[in-house]
Amino acid sequence: MEFIKKNSVGILLCLIIAVPSFFLGKLFPIVGGPVFAILLGMIITLFIKGKFRDYISGGVTFTSKKILQYAVILLGFGLNLTSIVQVGAQSLPIILATITTSLVISFMLYKLMKAPAKISTLIGVGSSICGGSAIAATAPVIDADDEEIAQSISVIFLFNILAALIFPTLGGVLGLSNEGFALFAGTAINDTSSVTAAASSWDGIHPGANTLDSATIVKLTRTLAIIPITLCLALYRTRKAKKQSSGAGAKVSLKKIFPFFIIFFVLASVITTFAVSFGVPNSFFSPLKELSKFFIIMAMSAIGLNTNIVKLIKSGAKPIFMGLCCWIGISVVSLLMQHVLGIW
Repeated sequence: MEFIKKNSVGILLCLIIAVPSFFLGKLFPIVGGPVFAILLGMIITLFIKGKFRDYISGGVTFTSKKILQYAVILLGFGLNLTSIVQVGAQSLPIILATITTSLVISFMLYKLMKAPAKISTLIGVGSSICGGSAIAATAPVIDADDEEIAQSISVIFLFNILAALIFPTLGGVLGLSNEGFALFAGTAINDTSSVTAAASSWDGIHPGANTLDSATIVKLTRTLAIIPITLCLALYRTRKAKKQSSGAGAKVSLKKIFPFFIIFFVLASVITTFAVSFGVPNSFFSPLKELSKFFIIMAMSAIGLNTNIVKLIKSGAKPIFMGLCCWIGISVVSLLMQHVLGIW
């Protein structure tokens, strides 16, 4: 009862924002539900004053932290490891090269521009792996706050839109084959919805190309990188915290620091893989995948409610420049790797 009293109003407000955002995301997949949720949350929070803000704070915080973790766990049920590895094996060298490129660029710019460390990590991971989902998985691991998450999601969204609009025409100008464009879209566009939008546009320009399925599989193969990267970040943070606490003479709680929800995410993907291998259809897990998407949207609405839009705009130059450099770097490396491997 104490939990309900403390959190119910804030959770309900996030739910009210998430429902229309979810359907708007379906209508405009190139934008996506999470972006609508953040924008609505940031607008609504401008009108929330006084005691009501204190009244909703508990539920909003619970949604932005715990519901986000539940979303990542459910995301694991969308990963059939066997089929992704089998079909996406050809794209693996390009994926590894583009992921490395994005992480190196974000780290170098973090050092050169003295950019915020957590935003740099989120933009690097979001650009290299799978946009909003990777940011959602990484943010709790590095203990990023809501404004840092909102800033990173906004940057990723900007370049998703540009890529979805530009890449089909760019691919035609460069003379990419259908296979080449599927690899290009799947490795150089951040978010799954934007990958499908770009591939659908390509199929519209080139009837019978059928690049949508191939590009989506390449994108899902990239998504697997969430597992090692988040685990490495978690181990690094845990080790750092232990080192700091031993120097200060205090004890550190592994349970509080290590993000065990990532372990549950891995277990969910393993369960899906074994279930499908024993004849369970992939469609069986579709409701859990949809619930994961809705939980992410709900968490983003909470993040929007906790974000100062004025401060976000004022501090946006460095993250946008970093996102631009990561985006260009990934695109160039994707094309170069195709050339080296003889695909383009």
